[in-house]
Amino acid sequence: MDQTRSAAQLEEQTRLPARPSGAAGVLVGLLSFSRNKPLGAAGAAVLVAVVLVAVLTRFAGLAPHDPLAPGVGAKFLGPGGDLFLGTDQIGRDTLSRLMFGAWISLKIAVISVLVGITAGTLIGAFSAYAGGIADLVVQRVVDALMGFPPIILALGLMAALGASDRNVIIALVAILLPGATRVIRSQVLSIKELDFTLAARAIGAGSVRIVLRHILPNVAATYIVLVTISVGFAIVVEAALSFLGVGIPPDIPTWGGMLQVGRKFIDSQAWLAIPPMIAIAVVVFAVNLLGDALRDVMDPKLRGR
Repeated sequence: MDQTRSAAQLEEQTRLPARPSGAAGVLVGLLSFSRNKPLGAAGAAVLVAVVLVAVLTRFAGLAPHDPLAPGVGAKFLGPGGDLFLGTDQIGRDTLSRLMFGAWISLKIAVISVLVGITAGTLIGAFSAYAGGIADLVVQRVVDALMGFPPIILALGLMAALGASDRNVIIALVAILLPGATRVIRSQVLSIKELDFTLAARAIGAGSVRIVLRHILPNVAATYIVLVTISVGFAIVVEAALSFLGVGIPPDIPTWGGMLQVGRKFIDSQAWLAIPPMIAIAVVVFAVNLLGDALRDVMDPKLRGR
């Protein structure tokens, strides 16, 4: 009887506390992430702030002036007063255009990354699992796409398709898809030989079911990291295309388009180029901080760092 009581007491003392669930669990997880990865948390905070400004500008009219309206002030008006960042060459408010440009740049980056990385993940997973001729053909296409420098491939597609936000997304997807396919394929090649995959195959599960139910959940961490770090890359490429005059039409405010205009007047009106330059640098840096932190957390080899 005493031995039974002692065993029960020992089990009670050594039992791990239950992990909170629901909203409390999310809060505990966020606090733990902030404590262990403060730089990643800082990057996430910056991104949340930028996204809030972009969304509120697009749907709640947060911008102080109409970003498309000319003549808000005198042309090339310097920063100060009601026009905090001054005006451009036709009197449009630079701050309002910067805020609305955040919505355009983030929208294009997020859509293209989600489409490109998701498509690359599915193609890479099914290609690796199928093997044979299918895998060989897919990898040769991937090799061909990766043989072009990303900006050259994007410029070629934009020259063929024309300048529009939809075509910028298509160009970004074409750049992002091959890399994601290659990364996911390399992981699936090892996962498909593990015991749980072989067991599913032995009981008669189909290839599609095995990939969707057993393989893709095991590459979810890699997918999340790829999406995160690719957003910054997509923002830079979109800005580069607009800067070169082949991206978003110039009448639509984007950070790259504002840089392209500011470049012409950099000697005398530097305030036209500096704000979008800082915005791009800050957002890309924040994305990279968050991506590095997520990689460290989700990669077992780096989790203790």
